[in-house]
Order: sequence, then structure tokens, then C-alpha cells
Amino acid sequence: MIRLFSLKQQKKDGEASGKSTGSQKRPSAAYLRIQKDLNDLNLPKTCQMNFPDQDDFLNFKLIISPDEGFYKNGRFVFSFKVGAGYPHDAPKVKCETMVYHPNIDLEGNVCLNILREDWKPVLTINSIIYGLQYLFLEPNPEDPLNKEAAEVLQHNRRLFEQNVMKSMRGGYVGNTYFERCLSV
Repeated sequence: MIRLFSLKQQKKDGEASGKSTGSQKRPSAAYLRIQKDLNDLNLPKTCQMNFPDQDDFLNFKLIISPDEGFYKNGRFVFSFKVGAGYPHDAPKVKCETMVYHPNIDLEGNVCLNILREDWKPVLTINSIIYGLQYLFLEPNPEDPLNKEAAEVLQHNRRLFEQNVMKSMRGGYVGNTYFERCLSV
């Protein structure tokens, strides 16, 4: 559970230090909502979050380490950038780990419906985390960003599994080199 200071406590601290609350900048709606989302977060055991700047909750990293499926023992880092339009606009999510996956292209773009056309303001960061985790458990070749990986998954599951392992160990799949991303 991530613990964040409440706005009331911050206000109280500001008053105690003699700062007037009138001169303080009001937090944005996006900041207030992300603070609530992070307070309510229920991270699966295969995920962890990292905040490079402890004062910036709008930009953070998620590390997913699947414990089953094709990507078992891999370590995949995603960057989240939450814009001023959040929760009305979905956060921008990129995979920083180059991965052989039908729903993640080699530039790190992620094909997850709730990050695009199915986004609704009632969805939370938790929804996205579970969606990303599900992509590693059940890659979807029907809606690919990496068409070559999707085709291999559809027609030769064994070759797909070999390509995933080869890429996670660090090596070439076709003409593309993948950095090692195994956690063990």
C-alpha cells in the first residue's frame, strides 16, 4: 500500500509553518484523482511501482514480473505519464523494456483497449495495471501492434514460446536484438 500525505495534513503543515494557504497553488483535478487512485491501489504481488521523483505522482514507473505464462521470470518496465486531463483522458503508458509481444510494438507502444477507445473516467490506475498484467498472461494476437509476433503466436505457438524465451534471455529474434530482461 502506498501512503501519501493527505491534503488536509499538507494544509495543516503549511499553517503550522506560517505559510498562508491563500498563496499556495491549488492541486489540479488530475493530481487529486491520481492521489486517490494511488491511495486505493491494490498491487498484485508480481508488480511494483517506482517514483523517480517522490514529489511527482503524475509520472511513475510500473515493473511487472510475471510468475506464469510465456513471460514468466521476465522483468518489464512501463512508464506512466498522467496528463492534466486525467481522469477524463487515459494516462500515456509506454513499455520501456523491448519485448517480443503481439500487443506491444518495438517502440514500446501498448495495445490495451482501456488505454484508448474504451477508456472511461471511472477506470483507475489499478485497472490499467491489471490490464497490463493480463497482456502478459494472455497475449492477444487478434489485435496486434507487433504483427509478426501475432502471426507466429496464431500459427506456431511453440515457435512463439521459443522466440519469447530467446528475446528475454537477450538475443536476436529475426533481425531485432533484445536486451536481457529475465529477473533470475
